[in-house]
Amino acid sequence: MKKVAYSLLVFAVIVSVISCKNETKSNDASEVSEETNELALAEKETETTPEFMYVTASSGLTLREHNNLNSEKMGVMPYGTKVKVITPETEETMTVGGLKGGMHQVEFNQKTGYAFNGYLSKFFPPEEDLKAKIYAEDLKAQFLDVSFNETSGGTASKPTNTEILSLPTDNWHEAFYIAAELFDIPKSFAFPNPKGSPEETVKENNPKSGTWTSQLTVNRKDNTLEKINYEYRAKGFGYEVTITKEGNMMKLERTEKVE
Repeated sequence: MKKVAYSLLVFAVIVSVISCKNETKSNDASEVSEETNELALAEKETETTPEFMYVTASSGLTLREHNNLNSEKMGVMPYGTKVKVITPETEETMTVGGLKGGMHQVEFNQKTGYAFNGYLSKFFPPEEDLKAKIYAEDLKAQFLDVSFNETSGGTASKPTNTEILSLPTDNWHEAFYIAAELFDIPKSFAFPNPKGSPEETVKENNPKSGTWTSQLTVNRKDNTLEKINYEYRAKGFGYEVTITKEGNMMKLERTEKVE
């Protein structure tokens, strides 16, 4: 009997120890899981609402006292200005120039006010004459989904070169302003309004000397942009820039041709 009782006591102790270990592992796993979820949420929030954004309006963006377009003007933030986002507006409360958005509360030049977020981008603007490949590498340090590739084709007498930059955004205006700076779309072409005819072609009013063709073609469906294409032609040379949306990415493509 004593042996049986002793065996039962040993068995109970072993079961208790194993149970404690399993509970500890379970608690540890739960804590790790919660920490992982919190980190994931934090990263998602950071991607959705960056702390700093950049002005994409070519003529500058107005800083206003309150979060409406009739509010008093406090100043104008030039194109490319880096502003700090204090309180983001997540709802689309207004439309400006065909762009839907709201008024972010931002800080600029030691002033706090409101600015229309349709003309703000999380991507810093390309510097003048910066190569697309270098810009992509700079962006990738902050946005891992950025991709760039370059291919050559055509013939020996008529070679072609294609550069493709993919950006992790579904914002057409962000893509357009970067393409305009990086791939030489003339400043006279404003961002096209998403509303309009299924296809529209606009020619440059005062093209530089020697230009044969300089035009922007916009394709729409149900008042939504589907493709933006810029075409330039001159004697012996030409290029096209195409902007399209692929899932949650924007694809910017430039092809040069020797003719």
